Formats: sequence, structure tokens, C-alpha cells
Amino acid sequence: MRRVVVTGIGVVSALGNNAGDFWKAVGSGRSAIGPIIKIDTTDLRFKNAAEVRGFDASEHFDDKSLLWLDPFSHFGIVAAREAVADSGIIFTDELRDRTGVITGSCLGGKETEDNLFYDLYGAKKSRFPPTVIPRVMSNAVASQVSMEYGLTGATFTISTACSSANHAIGHAFWLVRQGTLDAAITGGSEAPLTLGHLKAWESMRVVSPDTCRPFSRDRSGMILGEGGAMFVIETLDSARARGARIYAEITGFGMSADAHHLTMPLVEGAAKAMRGALSDGNTDPKTVGYINAHGTATPANDVMESNAIRLVFGEHAVNIQVSSTKSMHGHALGAAGALEAAATVLGLHHKLLPPTANFNEPDPECGVNVIKNEALAAEPETALSNSFAFGGLNAVLAFKRWSA
Repeated sequence: MRRVVVTGIGVVSALGNNAGDFWKAVGSGRSAIGPIIKIDTTDLRFKNAAEVRGFDASEHFDDKSLLWLDPFSHFGIVAAREAVADSGIIFTDELRDRTGVITGSCLGGKETEDNLFYDLYGAKKSRFPPTVIPRVMSNAVASQVSMEYGLTGATFTISTACSSANHAIGHAFWLVRQGTLDAAITGGSEAPLTLGHLKAWESMRVVSPDTCRPFSRDRSGMILGEGGAMFVIETLDSARARGARIYAEITGFGMSADAHHLTMPLVEGAAKAMRGALSDGNTDPKTVGYINAHGTATPANDVMESNAIRLVFGEHAVNIQVSSTKSMHGHALGAAGALEAAATVLGLHHKLLPPTANFNEPDPECGVNVIKNEALAAEPETALSNSFAFGGLNAVLAFKRWSA
């Protein structure tokens, strides 16, 4: 089993369209939640989201390429390019043969799909461009990135609702650790802000009418977000050999199924995934000092997750700092774990733990140490990043702070 490290990070998000801007916003506790401007919200009960701003796809892709790409692909490919450039990795023929692309997406090309359905059922159009299926398919980002860099190693996409990106990163980590791959580009992207999709969320009545307040007593639901984050991961030996900057080490990955309910989370399932991540990396639970929580700000999730943390860590839970960065970049569904992994890894690297924005008052049912509104200077040895999805599918990543 080989040690695996993160050497490149790329981000497109409501908090900024590169990793540097994203981190500045996260570190300052700035929330990007605001009025939705990309669609007409007149017929929606909620009006706010964490929307990517100032992103012009034509600055990154030529006209021919844009015909084949949905916005979720724009976000994922641009984040991947930044991660590759950030890592400084050089893809030789040998390395291309042993590098893969593993991505996560819950929805795929939802904007393309939504527009197609309007054209078909509303405008009664009967002919459509042949690029529709390639735009919609969830593996579009993985395929496009592999072609752009000529990477022929294991390449695929995982779709497990809100755990998609964590499942993707975790499987990429395993493939590199066990020697199937020498390096991987991994993460997730999502572009869920379409009228049809938002109407579907409206019917569930779990979206807040104003903003996202995870773990706060007055929380009123989740806020949707969009964007993507991608990472270059490789063996520690290869990173050291080429003198790469190392952000953090990935030490473990755990996953579980609640086998309980499609939308109501289960304490035991979440706890099993956290224990799995610790066990997978032979990590002493007492070294965990930070958890980037799933933290959706729904009444059910935050209490469940708090109880799961206490169940796993027992008395040590009082020493663990907890935050939900969804309070800043929104719930990006299949990309949520990727954005949260970026916040976690960058927090470890900069020795500054991200806060939970919009926090007003403690909830006595959420008995965890919430980092409230302002980032906390700290140097935990280990951090977890939690993702718990509808359908009861859980995925947890464990990261270790890197010190040369």
C-alpha cells in the first residue's frame, strides 16, 4: 500500500472561479448565497442559491467545443485544468498510461436536459442536435479530461447523489494506493440551477427561504449551489521525486449504506462511514481535530450528524472542531464533497479551519463544537470530510496535515 498525497487543486464555485479566490472567501467566512439571477424565480417559493458568478465559458472553450459541453462540464474541466497546472505534473507517455480520471456527478448535464424537455414538450420541436447525449451524460467531464491530457488509465464517473464526489475521490485514492494507477485527476462538478430541477426541490420543502445556517437553532433548510472542484493525487514517492508541493495526505476512505430510508439519514450509517475512514488509514481517532460536516442545515441531518460524531469519537468529540462550508458555497449535490474536500485540504495547508457562516444560536440537540462565523487558526493532525446522500449512501474522506 502506497501513500497518496494531494498536489494540485482547482475550483470553480460561487465563492470564486479558482482555488485562490475560493480559499480567500472560505478563510474570511464570506457566504456566496444570494438571489438567483440565471433563471426567472417568479414561480419558485425560494429565490436564493449559491450561484457561480463571472464565469464565461467562451474564455475557456472554443465555439466547437461548446457545442459538446453542458455547464457542469465547463466547471469540471476548468477545475481539472487548474489542478493539473497547480500540481506541475508532466504527463509522459508512461504516466499517461497509468493516470486515470475519476469524477462524481449526481445530475450530469441537467441544464441541457431541462432545455431539451422545454423544446420538446413546450415549444413542440421535433429535431435536436446530435450533441445532446454527449452533453447530458454524467461521465462527460471524465471523458473530456482524459482526452484532453491523453490519459488512458482507469476512468469513470460515480453517481451517488450528494456523496458522488467523495465516492469518486475515495475510489481514486484506493486505485493509486493499491498500484492500479500512479496518479489521478479526481473530484466532481454540478450545475443544478435550472427551473425544472429547482421545482423538484421545491416540492420536497427542504430548501430554506433565505439562507443556510448549519447547526444553528434557527436553521430553515439547505441552499443549493453549483460549481466543481478537482484534484491531482499521486504517490508520495512520485511527488517527492519531482519536488511537488504537497497540500495534504489522503489517509483513509470509508463508505456505508444506511439500508433505512430514501431521505431520512441514520446515525449508525454515518458513524459506520466515519469509522471506516479511520480504520482504512489506521488512524487514531484522537488525532482528528476537525470535521468538515455534511451539514445541510436541515432539521434531520444536523442532529443526526452531531449524534454520529459523538457516537464515533465518544469523549474526544469535545476536542473536535466542526464546520459546514455549505453555509458559504451552498449544497452543490454531486460536487459538494469536492468543494468541501478543497476547503478541508486548504484549511489544513494554511492552518486555518473554515467556519460555519450565518450561524446565529447554538442548538442544544447539536452537541458538537461548531466553528461559528470566523475561521479558526489551528493545526489538527487529521481531518474528516463527510458526505451523506439521499438513499442512505455515505462516504467519508480522511486527510492528514502535511509537514515535510
